[in-house]
Amino acid sequence: MTVIGTIDRPITHDPQKLAPMTPSTSEPSGSATPDVTTTGANASRQNRTREMQLIPEAMARAHMHERLREAEAESQAVRLVAARRMQRRAERASLRARRALAMALMH
Repeated sequence: MTVIGTIDRPITHDPQKLAPMTPSTSEPSGSATPDVTTTGANASRQNRTREMQLIPEAMARAHMHERLREAEAESQAVRLVAARRMQRRAERASLRARRALAMALMH
């Protein structure tokens, strides 16, 4: 019994065993689309497979980059809050010192 594959469920996933791509009979000869060779189809399938296998890695890299950027922004915000807190503390100390000097000069 011969089983015929479909586009969704090919007989084999091996590019070497797939039928070569030939120009269709319904398409007029000399049309704008060039004939596709078997090696071109194999290379295209191979590249597509490789690219699809690398998609999760690329997504993980982008996710990691985004988390790193968020962490840097968070640490920068924390440093800014601490700097403002220290600035207010220094201003209060300066005012206390100025008052103390004024009180000392008045007496």
